[in-house]
Amino acid sequence: MRTLIFLFLFFAWLVYYGLTAVYTGFRNLDETTLRIVMATHTLLVVAAVASPFFYRCWSERGWPHPVVKYTIHTLIALFIGLLAMAAVVFIGDLVVGLKAIVLGIFAAFTSSSFSAASTITRSPLMAQLAIATGTLLFLGLLYGVTRRYRYQVRRVQVPVDNLPPAFQGLRIVQLSDIHSGSFDNPEAVRKGVATAVALQPDLILFSGDLVNNRADEFEPYLPIFAQLRAPLGVYSVLGNHDYGDYIPWPSTEAKQENLRRLIRYQQQAGWKLLLNESVTLHKGNDALTLLGVENWSGRAGFSRYGDLARALEGTPTDQPAILISHDPSHWLAEIADVHPQIALTLSGHTHGMQFGIESRWFRWSPVQYMYKQWAGLYQHGRQYLYVNRGFGFLGYLGRLGMPPEITLLELVQA
Repeated sequence: MRTLIFLFLFFAWLVYYGLTAVYTGFRNLDETTLRIVMATHTLLVVAAVASPFFYRCWSERGWPHPVVKYTIHTLIALFIGLLAMAAVVFIGDLVVGLKAIVLGIFAAFTSSSFSAASTITRSPLMAQLAIATGTLLFLGLLYGVTRRYRYQVRRVQVPVDNLPPAFQGLRIVQLSDIHSGSFDNPEAVRKGVATAVALQPDLILFSGDLVNNRADEFEPYLPIFAQLRAPLGVYSVLGNHDYGDYIPWPSTEAKQENLRRLIRYQQQAGWKLLLNESVTLHKGNDALTLLGVENWSGRAGFSRYGDLARALEGTPTDQPAILISHDPSHWLAEIADVHPQIALTLSGHTHGMQFGIESRWFRWSPVQYMYKQWAGLYQHGRQYLYVNRGFGFLGYLGRLGMPPEITLLELVQA
């Protein structure tokens, strides 16, 4: 009940401030034109507000037609733009209200006159700024759709204490968050996989979320991802979306069979799925431990299938190890300081929110308010975490300022 009340108040706030922004920003138009603008905007607002509900329905059951899919996603982009527009007007109202309170208090203690009518007035300039902000965000999100297959190779050196000499310069390609159920361009995906193979890695590691919900999403792309090959092998773990936890199933057995099918698909692709276990990688006379755990999150609301203690059983504590764990919140919760032999943890999950700004001087994404480690390389003492921004996309059919990533990590002696 509380959720329903919250949603009602939120959508009422959104609609009110969205309409207020347009009316205030265009109130100098002639009456007929203003009515047309307001009527058009009202229809768009209704469609945009309804779009998340249609998205939830069809993303679970399957999209009836590509046109419907892209229409709904366009309306969701409009919804986000509307949200930004409403937020700017709301902030403007807070500023006007604060100004009125300060002037009212000042007038109460002085002889100066105070006119509330002249103070509590919405500025057309603020409304026009809100419209411009919402429009730019909407257009930016549409532009991001054209960038969702523009794979970017990120090269990172990771210093490792006591790195065995044979593993000096080890080249690891990390992929994460493929989300094959979102793909609609096999040729673009094929080029991304070819880019990863062309890096000539010694080892390929996948850090989870192969599908959105159903194992069958991966089947059309299995021959493409089966092209991933490396001398030391291709290893993977499960992410939170791989278990089918986010959609209803006719029975527990159906859900379990879905997971078994996903595991079989990875085997058919030539990948070795690590389910709370370890393997020893050999080069010459030297060895390196590779660990893989199922999804384990340090945040409430996400699954904890992982068992790090089980994965560590029988592994040497004086030999550096690499861990694949889908959710980066696992790192500070159970790994850093606790298991110093784990020199490098590889995660994904955040996608960098598929939206943000990254430059040499400034990094920002909304996801940073949910995850302390959300993209790139992090250090805690002599231990490192790398968070991959994801190969695929989910929800938003695009990437704005946060391109899909293929990571090439090189291990070097610390």
